[in-house]
Amino acid sequence: MFDFETTLSGINYKIRQLIQENESLRRELLKSTEANEELKETIKNQEEKINQLKEETNILKLRNTLVQKGDSAEIKLKINQMIRNIDKSLMLLTKVD
Repeated sequence: MFDFETTLSGINYKIRQLIQENESLRRELLKSTEANEELKETIKNQEEKINQLKEETNILKLRNTLVQKGDSAEIKLKINQMIRNIDKSLMLLTKVD
């Protein structure tokens, strides 16, 4: 009878430990999930900033080309390239929505 009670209380103790470990892991998972969401939002913001800076760079390059060369054929090519990039961006945005 004594061995049975000892074994039973040992099992109960191990079950309590497993329950505590499970709760701890759940809390850790929740924190990791929240951190992951924050990082995803940061990545999204950074990508938007990168795209904005690329557009600004293209505009500056175009302006410099206009100022330096004044070649209308090259300017038209650059403008057409920018229009295609804008069209691609709009297409991607409409697919996301």
